Formats: sequence, C-alpha cells, structure tokens
Amino acid sequence: MKYDFTTIYDRHGKDALAVDNMGDGQAPDLPKEGFDAIPMWVADMNFATVPTVQEALTERIKHPLFGYFPPSEEYFDSIIRWQTKRNGVIGLSKEHIGYENGVLGGVISALGAFAIPGDSVLLHSPTYVGFTRCIIDSGFHIVHSPLKKDENGVWRMDYEDMDAKLKANKIHVAVFCSPHNPCGRVWEKWEIEKAMEVYKANDCVVISDEIWSDLILPGNHHTPTQSVSEDARNRTIAFYAPSKTFNLAGLVGSYHIVYNQYLRDRLISKAEKTEYNSMNVLSMHALIGAYRPEGYEWVDELCQVIDGNMEFACNYIREHFEGVRVSRPQGTYMLFVDFEGWCQKTGRSMDQLIKAGWDVGVAWQDGRPFHGEYSIRINLALPLTKVQEAFGRLNKYVINA
Repeated sequence: MKYDFTTIYDRHGKDALAVDNMGDGQAPDLPKEGFDAIPMWVADMNFATVPTVQEALTERIKHPLFGYFPPSEEYFDSIIRWQTKRNGVIGLSKEHIGYENGVLGGVISALGAFAIPGDSVLLHSPTYVGFTRCIIDSGFHIVHSPLKKDENGVWRMDYEDMDAKLKANKIHVAVFCSPHNPCGRVWEKWEIEKAMEVYKANDCVVISDEIWSDLILPGNHHTPTQSVSEDARNRTIAFYAPSKTFNLAGLVGSYHIVYNQYLRDRLISKAEKTEYNSMNVLSMHALIGAYRPEGYEWVDELCQVIDGNMEFACNYIREHFEGVRVSRPQGTYMLFVDFEGWCQKTGRSMDQLIKAGWDVGVAWQDGRPFHGEYSIRINLALPLTKVQEAFGRLNKYVINA
C-alpha cells in the first residue's frame, strides 16, 4: 500500500479522548497492571490522516494572520468534486452547501427549524447514542422503529412499523442514518427509495446523517438519500463531514447539502439565530487538503484495511466465541456485537463482561445506550496487529477464561 496503516502511535498527551480520558467515570476504566489500553470505544481512528491534510495546514500556518474570512471557492469546489466523484452526485452547486460546526449540531438546528420541543421524532434503533443525547437534551421525544435482522442476519428497516409510528405519533420529522451507526448497514438504493416513500406519505422532513458515507467496504455502494427521487431531493437535509473519513474531529467542521430553498432558508435561519455556527480557518484548509487527489487514494486504501480488520474480527468471533453473534458490517469501522447467548450460557451480566474486557485493556463500548440490550460496540480502526491482540486477550481472559 502507498499509505501507512500499520504504525502504532502513542496518543497519550496528544489531545486524544480515546486514551487520555479513560478512568474518568464516563469512559472505560483503566486496565489492570500489566495490560496497556487498546482504544476501541470512541469512534475515531488510530491511523494517521492523509499527509495532504498536514501539508495544507502547514502551508496556511506559514501566513501569520488569522482574521475573519468567508469560505473560499476552493472549499466549495472541493466538496462538489468529492461528492461528484465519490457518490455520483449530479447538479450540486455552491448555493446548496452550508457549513456546520458538527453533524449533531446540524441535526438539532434542522429539528428546531421544523419541530418544537415536545414533538416526536422517528429514529431507527439501535440508535447512535449521540442522537439520543442531543435530541432528548433539546426537548424532543424519540420514537424508535427497530431494525430487524433477516434470515441472513442482515439488518433491515421495518417499513410497516415506520409508517404506523409516524401516523400514531403525528410525526413530521425523521432522522435517518446512512450508512447506519452502530449496525454498519449500507442501505441499498431500493431500501432508501422505500423508506422515502414512507416519509413522503407522512409528510416528513428527513434529516439524513451521512457522515460515514466515505467508509464503505468493498462490494457495497453508498447511495445519497437525496439521489433516489426528485421528492427525496426536495425533502431531505443531508449532513456530511471529512471528520470520520480522515480523523479530523478535533478540528471541527461539517457541512450540509440542501437543494430545496425553503428547507435551506429555515435551516440557516435557525442555525444563525440560536448558536454560534462559524467555520475555523484551519478546518477549511483541512477539508481542502483531505479532498485532494491523494485523499481519494487514501480512503480507498483505508477501506481495504478496515475490511481486512472486519474479516478477521468476524471470523474470530464465529470460531472462538461461542454464544456471541455478529453481523458483518458493510460500512463504517464499528462492530456491533451481540453477547446475549454468551451471557445466558455463562450466567454473567453485561456489566461483568464489559468490565472484564476493560480490565485487560480492551476498551470497548457498552452497547446498551445504543439500544442493544446485550451489545458491545467495538472500533476496528486500528492496525491489524492491535485488533489481533485485543481479540486474543478477550479469548484468553474474558470469553473463554
């Protein structure tokens, strides 16, 4: 490979929540003596970003003034080119694009523009814990439509349940996650089409979180929600960012794509009136650096690496972890693992299981806040050697101890 996905970096003291906040009461406990921590909980990567990001930042930092600024034409052109080449988007222009401090902030602005606190919002479950936290904290009520596994273990939407709950709760705003976090489903075009027909029939504004859309594993394809029909194009507020793709969350910076002028005007008005939503100049240059030609190559290699890690982890679970079930993700770098059979077989609780992993340095994430009763979410965006070490520890000290 052209790029480095094997170096193990020491992130301690380098502004890394994943390692520096362990043991603070809100993050996994520190491991027992004799074990180092393998960070597999926070959804950021333990890979160095594409070098063109640092090059772009370094070049900008050479100039010593950092005053007020408007987004550059290069910023918009970079996004349009990226969306056109990566996702096959047609007809995207500068006016359709707007800055967001973060996808979650954008989601809340969109909710506030088309609903009022106390209103219900439809989401699928399992549900990204960030959605749960910010939506509830903003005063909205979440109604879940559970995803269901088919006979092949593939997560599917229940369209009848979606329709029934939209009608019963008089819901007119839905949050859609594509690809899905934490399940890792990359929705097929027909699935999105069918979902959008349900939303259309219930007159819903659709807020589509597509932050994971670049991290699609081989054999799968991301279909932008807005691309499936003219109605979807005019019904949907979509959010993207380079942060998940290139590990730039610490620089802060996302963007929305909204084609319909009415939706766009309401969203921008809400964001401007209720929160400070202004771009950082270094964030802008980081995106430009990420979306250079090298970034396209880097992401393709990254997806191959993640796919290899997924293959290893899923095979290891099936071969060594009796009573543990996993559906192989089609996108993202997160694995959502079901331990119900193991807990029932061993008589051990989820709390005991999670703590046992932390004790030996496997800092995985409790899946119960994601509405997975017996689930744990595991970040596999690490060098394969560390993934292998983590699963070896789980085998020896936890699952088959």
